[in-house]
Amino acid sequence: MKWSTKITKVEPNHLVTRGYRQEDLIGNVPFSHVVYLLLKGELPSKNHGKMMDAILTSCIDHGLTPPSSIASRVVASGGVPLPTAVAAGILSIGDAHGGAIEKGAKFLQDGIKRMKDQALNIEEIAKTLVKESRGKKQRILGFGHRIHTSDPRTKRLFFLADQLNIIGNHILLSKEIEKQLLSQTGKNLPINVDGAIAAITSDMGFDWRLGKAFFLLGRVAGLTAHVYEEQTQEKPMRKMFSIECNYEGFEEKDL
Repeated sequence: MKWSTKITKVEPNHLVTRGYRQEDLIGNVPFSHVVYLLLKGELPSKNHGKMMDAILTSCIDHGLTPPSSIASRVVASGGVPLPTAVAAGILSIGDAHGGAIEKGAKFLQDGIKRMKDQALNIEEIAKTLVKESRGKKQRILGFGHRIHTSDPRTKRLFFLADQLNIIGNHILLSKEIEKQLLSQTGKNLPINVDGAIAAITSDMGFDWRLGKAFFLLGRVAGLTAHVYEEQTQEKPMRKMFSIECNYEGFEEKDL
């Protein structure tokens, strides 16, 4: 069977990625712009390129609070190579950690499609979506944060989206959902960084299925830093947290 790809052509002494020679990209095009090229098949406009760079930077690290950095450091403490420990952190990224961008983007994209199909406005579809989610007792991902009551990354990303003329229906819908959540639940659940990225990338025309990719591409940098710090500044097999636990199994008995 012959494989096919539209990403990179590889020939002896010759590499062409999405139509551009790699030696021309090297040193001339920022990494974040090349990521955009890989995912979209075209180089970004100046505004989209700057927004892409901001999105990836907003994902770089969140200290020792998420599972990915803890997993990477625990595995690094076992004495494995750097790539193995970084991969351990990547493997912890899923629906609960890093997955809100993907699910949030799908929710917003489906919402905008439904709004157009039913000839509703932003406020009407937001009110309906929040009401339906509450009726199903389903959380709308991308809103609220276990640490931040006002996510500083969200403010910056939305400021840039406005400045770069990227704001569209998906961002407007996310902001209206934020209002409706407060109105219908009485709880202040501000848009978090995942929700902001979900809305912005949707307005940039990205498929929701790339949601985890943005988080992954940015977070690998932070995980690499955590692993390197663990390997160079800490002892192997160090005590990272309490290993005391309650045993709730069978009582001891003779064989």
